[in-house]
Amino acid sequence: MSHVVSTAGHVDHGKSTLVRTLTGVDPDRFAEEKERGLTIDLGFASTRLPSGRVLSLIDVPGHVRFLRNMLAGVGAVDACLFVVDANEGWKPQTEEHLRILELLGVRYAVVALTKVGLADDDLVELATLDIEERAEGTFLENAPIVPVDSIDGTGIDDLRAALDLMLDATPDAHDRGTPRLWVDRAFSAKGSGTVVTGTLTGGRVRVDDELTLLPQGSKVRVRALQSLHAQRTKVGPGNRTAINLSGVSHDDVVRGDVLVREGDWHMTHQFDGTLAVLASLDHDVSRRGAHLLYIGAGEQPVRIRILGPDAIAPGSTGKIRVHLPIDLPLLPGDRYVIRESGRAETIGGGEVLDVDPRLRASEADPDRSVDRVIAERGWVTTRELALLTGERRDPDVGDWVVAPAALQEMVAAVRTRVEDAGGLGLDIASLDDQERATLDLLADVTVSGGRAKTAEAADPLAEHPFVAELRAAGFTPPDPDDIDRAELRELVRRGEVIEEDGVFYAPETFDAATRLMATMLRDQPDGVTVSEVRQAMGNTRKHAMPLLSMMDAQGMTRRRDNLRIAGPRLPAPD
Repeated sequence: MSHVVSTAGHVDHGKSTLVRTLTGVDPDRFAEEKERGLTIDLGFASTRLPSGRVLSLIDVPGHVRFLRNMLAGVGAVDACLFVVDANEGWKPQTEEHLRILELLGVRYAVVALTKVGLADDDLVELATLDIEERAEGTFLENAPIVPVDSIDGTGIDDLRAALDLMLDATPDAHDRGTPRLWVDRAFSAKGSGTVVTGTLTGGRVRVDDELTLLPQGSKVRVRALQSLHAQRTKVGPGNRTAINLSGVSHDDVVRGDVLVREGDWHMTHQFDGTLAVLASLDHDVSRRGAHLLYIGAGEQPVRIRILGPDAIAPGSTGKIRVHLPIDLPLLPGDRYVIRESGRAETIGGGEVLDVDPRLRASEADPDRSVDRVIAERGWVTTRELALLTGERRDPDVGDWVVAPAALQEMVAAVRTRVEDAGGLGLDIASLDDQERATLDLLADVTVSGGRAKTAEAADPLAEHPFVAELRAAGFTPPDPDDIDRAELRELVRRGEVIEEDGVFYAPETFDAATRLMATMLRDQPDGVTVSEVRQAMGNTRKHAMPLLSMMDAQGMTRRRDNLRIAGPRLPAPD
């Protein structure tokens, strides 16, 4: 398992030089960066630590003008290598990077106090004390501070050891079986085509996997995978990954796009979350303003609505509803940062609480509770619940997880409908899927022949007068004009009445007809006509033909021209 760690710190404090010393790789990829000695965009490198663990490093720009690039690099990191120049000390971007990392939930760090070869002992001590003071109450409070010099190698071995200890405490990435990769770089490789890179989270990706590139919706296939400069057949979560894709041009992929497996994620255009407003702001945060959301590796212009009060004061935390311009695959717990573009300032950030808000903003009080999600919906399938919360639960009824109050209400309603249906029972085809699943919870209700009834319900079809009429009428049955159609269907289902072509008979009548036919064909083996059968039965063609049709269908008779002859299943005559 490798871990992804980002650098952080003020411009020109030695982040890129330190990465180059640690890894042997220059993270500054562009000629302009090398000419100006200034990191503009994200850089990537890796190294093997003394323990044998592999560390992937994302080098981020320190200049305020490239803050959006910095935000793209820290959205999915486990920990950070926080860099402070021993000669310049704590600077404005040092502070902003710290606050951004806190908003994103980073909890593990090592502080590298750089360029100590240019500072005397007193200056190093003062810089160390200043860092300790500013780190109080933040995730840096207990982070080791390691004096280093990237030029002469001072402290580099100590820094490697400190990074190893930090990663001992950093949890491994969780494999939920739902891979997601926010694209932080896309390019065309000669002979390979489109390649995207990012930090893989959520699950594994394998060669030949079919994925979806969002927000375009393009269906793509994984042609090849690379991680830590080596070809792979599969890559797990928590790894820097390069994916060679077929099905899309690199010109159609931009930073902030995301790769997922279709059906694995809930796509949302709005979510509820927390907003921790930075204490350094000199104004409250309200819905007014041009807000930019940084989530994953992307930047999105958004509208925000404060849930509850009209504004959130500096240093306070509230809840907000965020309206996105596109659908994104999000999950509770995802972290984000919000900036106000008009003032060009970071205002705060937080975590996603609800990816599919159901209540109006004036009523919503979101949290991470799965029970709240269930209660607001009443009924939710196990799959939908997993998409909305990331948690899998066993179903309460059928394939649904149900809020206790909603289940109690449904049980009562279905019981009433069954009881009101009486002895004939309730046709379960009239129930929806949830109502039908609830029948299994009614211990005193039985389902037979597509009808549900209580155990104590009297059978209204017992000794039904229509059955008696059919038996008495024999080959000339009466029309069912005065019988309830539901009762008639149930009598047919039970086999107490036989129906063919809209004519109804007693089963005994059909038995008598087959015996009559057997006797006639014994005496006339070459066959009998319909007219002869009708005369023998003493009925009309209307009543004779359905009986003959049933005998044909069951193999008791066969048609030969205008005659009926014996079939293989015709019983022997009496």
